[in-house]
Amino acid sequence: MAFMRAARHAGAAALATACAAAALLAGCAATPAADHAGCGTLLDATPRVAVVSAFAPEVTLLNARLQDARHHRVQGVDFATGTLEGRPVVLFQSGISMVNAAMNTQRAIDRFHVTHIVFSGIAGGVNPALAIGDVSVPARWGQYLELLAAREAAPGRFEPPARMRDELAFAPFGMFYPRPVEVHSAAHPDGARQFWFPVDAGMLAAAGRLASAGGNGVALGACDGAGRCLRHAPRLVVGGSGVSAQVFMDNAALRDYTFRTFDANVIDMETAATAQVAASNGLPFIAFRSLSDLAGGGEGENEMETFMQIAADNSARVLLAFLSAWKP
Repeated sequence: MAFMRAARHAGAAALATACAAAALLAGCAATPAADHAGCGTLLDATPRVAVVSAFAPEVTLLNARLQDARHHRVQGVDFATGTLEGRPVVLFQSGISMVNAAMNTQRAIDRFHVTHIVFSGIAGGVNPALAIGDVSVPARWGQYLELLAAREAAPGRFEPPARMRDELAFAPFGMFYPRPVEVHSAAHPDGARQFWFPVDAGMLAAAGRLASAGGNGVALGACDGAGRCLRHAPRLVVGGSGVSAQVFMDNAALRDYTFRTFDANVIDMETAATAQVAASNGLPFIAFRSLSDLAGGGEGENEMETFMQIAADNSARVLLAFLSAWKP
């Protein structure tokens, strides 16, 4: 108890170190099988990049490349510390969709010494210029289905409440008007409303260097282990916008609206939530998303199940190349 009382009066850095040490002494991180739900302290004091993917196929290649892995289980979620491309990381699956992504990103920040956040995974393509297997690295992310459902003032005519009209910067989709979200941070303790969450400029520049000279900095795959192959060579595209929401999009009309309204390259179900958590915590962030399907823009059945592993591995390849080349 004397140890903890002394730590309580130390500076922030000393407190973090003391908490991590206390957790280890108490057996909080003593075994990989332990679930650290009640610990509430740092499980590892090494500065690390948080590497996030939503679900198992997206981490297949990353798990295979993780060195010196040590597993920590927090409320049922596995966080693996180790190195990727020689860089200390904490690798975990956020779970699918926005609440899971936000919740488990914050868990990683609370339990590990996270310095940067990177996301790797698959996405639906909404920009007609992109093809399945391409990897998109957007410069900003937004929550495109954070919505106002407007009153129908007359048949087919919808009117938002007067008090909300100033914040509605985008064209509606029928009755649905996209809205910004409220974000609390040290810089804005009373909250600020924003739609776009920009990625870190330095990290984006490093990704751009990988894409230079036709993307020769990364070898992207066109086939999977089952012999399924794309009819084109995938590309790495850096810049533009990405959007996320709690919906699996497989609808041509909504796809077209999303591209026209937000100038979006890709849509997914997690990245903008993680981007908001990164912004709230003041942490640099970037995401790599590879197209597994065309979000309803294809000619037949949704393509995700067919091309998911090609896309997931391509995104992971770009992330690994980024970690190798990036100079924070």
